[in-house]
Amino acid sequence: MKIIISYPPLAGKGSPMLTQNRQFQWYHVPSYIYPLVPAWAATLLQKDGFEVLWNDAIAEQWSYEQFTAFFEREKPDLVAFETKTPVVRQHWRIIDRLKEIHPGCRFVLMGDHVTALPSESMQNSKVDYVLTGGDYDFSLLAIARHLRDGEPLPAGVWYRQDGTIKNTGSFQLNHDLNQLPFIDRELTKAHLYGEKWKRRQPFFYTMAGRDCPWHKCTFCAWTTTYPTFRTRRPENLLDEIGFLIEEHNAREIFDDTGTFPTGGWLTQFCQGMIERGYNNEVLFSCNMRFGYLKPKQVELMKRAGFRKLKMGLESASQATLDRLCKGITVQQIWDDCRLISQAGLDIHLTIMVGYPWETRADACRTLEMARELMESGQVEMLQSTVVVPYPGTPLYRESVENDWLLFAPDDYEKFDMSRPVLKTPDMEPAEVSQLCADIYKIFLSPRFVLRQLMRTRSLQDVDYLWRGLKAVIGHIRDFLR
Repeated sequence: MKIIISYPPLAGKGSPMLTQNRQFQWYHVPSYIYPLVPAWAATLLQKDGFEVLWNDAIAEQWSYEQFTAFFEREKPDLVAFETKTPVVRQHWRIIDRLKEIHPGCRFVLMGDHVTALPSESMQNSKVDYVLTGGDYDFSLLAIARHLRDGEPLPAGVWYRQDGTIKNTGSFQLNHDLNQLPFIDRELTKAHLYGEKWKRRQPFFYTMAGRDCPWHKCTFCAWTTTYPTFRTRRPENLLDEIGFLIEEHNAREIFDDTGTFPTGGWLTQFCQGMIERGYNNEVLFSCNMRFGYLKPKQVELMKRAGFRKLKMGLESASQATLDRLCKGITVQQIWDDCRLISQAGLDIHLTIMVGYPWETRADACRTLEMARELMESGQVEMLQSTVVVPYPGTPLYRESVENDWLLFAPDDYEKFDMSRPVLKTPDMEPAEVSQLCADIYKIFLSPRFVLRQLMRTRSLQDVDYLWRGLKAVIGHIRDFLR
């Protein structure tokens, strides 16, 4: 039985940021994030005796003609697509066209959008299965076994039977992540992936948990797929890091868990990094929440080889943080930035603009806070996006109920980050986009540029700055189309 896990080519305003990403965006300067859960699915399937092909046509920059030729040549039995709101209709059309080419092939859709609205894809396309929940590595293996061995379908699957749409009930997140094998990085072409801010090659991704212990932020699409938090044991992740160093010569790693585990788990992990000497082999970065770290933990993380923490500022308005259920204060953001930067760790801020209750003054306050943190050296990097409420999130439900959307709730292509999605009290859509671009322009401010030049010590640093400059210019263009 031949199975393809695929990201087919998509038509749009640049390169689509789709894989392993909590928000979708078209980029002028492509960045390809490794899709860890689908990569685990490919590995599980191959270990179970299935013939598996990894086909990321986006990362390999294939044309649609190349993709369809590949499909016709391989004649797979099962094809799985990870999808998101702005491109789900494109995936429906692609499935329907491929069904005409090879009617016997079965198709699977998975991801946060179809978890929120599973029946919609069944009704609007010829897809055979919709997987709900975030453990679609385990679920895809179960579907393959169902087709090959006659095993029952797992919970959380929508399917067709005699022309009728049926489902197996609510998805379950009861899988033991420690039972997962280490991902086959060659099968899944890990060399294709990496972010613009990486410093060293080879660069790899890991995932310690699924997905965030807070799981209350009203805007986060992954609260739809991962409403509970589970982790691998610290030793399990350490073993994988050792495997990546020994087998793939890893020199930099980013863990893409929504929030890296803290508390005693973090202490054990850091101690293991130091005891095994991995802190001298790799730079390690991860996602983190404000308010989760103590001074001694930050110092230990530095000794353990941590380099960068990606953290959500979102807004400088306490009222907005409260409405988003972030569970943090503006003062905690200031305090943690100072604590973390003084320990020698870099901070990568994520910021959003265009909340339906925020004024221009609120947004400008966020811009000024970001500017001060960047120019003072407390923050090394940031990214800015417009607020996008995805189906399944509390913010989407609020937006529909309060008539905050600028267009119909199912006009999904417009949720693609190329324009504001929500009405704002005193800003036109063009002003919201301009503010996003202005936040990126902080990278070009004389104070920030001078500080970065003073940190430059090697040709590697020069290359890092050059790549960063190209990315910044690309992001400014992303919001000034």
